[in-house]
Amino acid sequence: MNNFLIAMRRATSLTRSFNLAEATRVIQDALASRPISGAHALTEPDISDAARAHHSKPFQIDPNAEIIEPETPQAAGATNPLEGVGFNRLRKPLGETLSILREGRAGAFASVPGLGPHKSIPELSAAVPSGARFLARSYACAAGIRSYKLYIPAPKQGEPRGLVVMLHGCKQGPDDFATGTGMNAVAEAHGLLVAYPQQTGKDNASSCWNWFRPSDQKRDAGEPSIIAGITAEIMAEFHLDRSRVFVAGLSAGGAMAAVMSETYPDLYSAVGIHSGLACGSANDVMSAFSVMRGDAPLKSDPKPRNRSTPEVRTIVFQGGADRTVHPLNAERIVAAAIPPEPTRTIQTHTGRSPGKRAYTRKIVTNAQGLPALEYWLVEGAGHAWFGGDARGSYTDQRGPDATNEMVRFFLEPGNASHENVAAE
Repeated sequence: MNNFLIAMRRATSLTRSFNLAEATRVIQDALASRPISGAHALTEPDISDAARAHHSKPFQIDPNAEIIEPETPQAAGATNPLEGVGFNRLRKPLGETLSILREGRAGAFASVPGLGPHKSIPELSAAVPSGARFLARSYACAAGIRSYKLYIPAPKQGEPRGLVVMLHGCKQGPDDFATGTGMNAVAEAHGLLVAYPQQTGKDNASSCWNWFRPSDQKRDAGEPSIIAGITAEIMAEFHLDRSRVFVAGLSAGGAMAAVMSETYPDLYSAVGIHSGLACGSANDVMSAFSVMRGDAPLKSDPKPRNRSTPEVRTIVFQGGADRTVHPLNAERIVAAAIPPEPTRTIQTHTGRSPGKRAYTRKIVTNAQGLPALEYWLVEGAGHAWFGGDARGSYTDQRGPDATNEMVRFFLEPGNASHENVAAE
């Protein structure tokens, strides 16, 4: 039985009935992987043996990992949550949630519009080299308005050669994400534009992209339509075609990048997903909670990509010790993106980053012999951008260099070699 999912449902029910002491006990038992028994047990359909076999040891969630609170009306008069209008999924660190329950601050789960003070990491001013520009812009469509930053490289190389759309993680913003990933410097070297759409505290309390909502997993709707609109606007302005347009992201941004590759394969030729989740792996609050932990049943696994659509080449980075997004989610992304078996070849390499982190790198080529999928699993790494700058948030300086590897994969589809990788 999926005890963790059952426990969270039980805790939610107890919180709504103001039985906070019992809700705290249920959550504590779940985090300690103690079974639900006796009067506290709930009746739930069992999951398959195959789903349980994905991981044999309990997954210990980081107490600072983001979780999703119950839905709260954004405006007076919103009455029907099934319509998905005027409602937000809200997040708080698990440790803070336990503290709230212990202290009896039930109002935190039924807060007013705006959900109290929105805490985020202070935005840095990303460095801009001479001749380059980092512009603040905004985009509006029927789904809403988002601001974004656009990095335009110095004109020494003529017109920009391509575009990378970068989707930040929770509690991040464009300047912080640009600083932490160092993407602007790499883009400058290759003559690339970089766009950084910004999620807002109004649309998600922790500025997370709403990757888990069905209304934000569709083409021509929700947040995907806004991100696609920003992409198309820049493509038209700089006369770019799909072959040089890419999307990437970290965590919730990685999950939304996966959504973009599925819903707009005609816009993006490649996607980079760092510590993210597969498109369609969650469809509500509870399934998001479950899939992040690695407990989602097989019925929620995404289907393989529709091969009748344009191929979107995929590169995935995942930390083996990630306690926010279980590594099983990277496997789901790979399973959905892998080319058909009769036409593919798989190479497996191992190596160590300059920071001494061991990694396994798998390269899957398509029928044309070009790399269609690349998967980096980094031992001992957590939930952070590999090889990032310590001045940005959620970065791991021990590498490997995810930014350079991502851009290399985007721009050189015929080159699967790497000087620091030794074949097994």
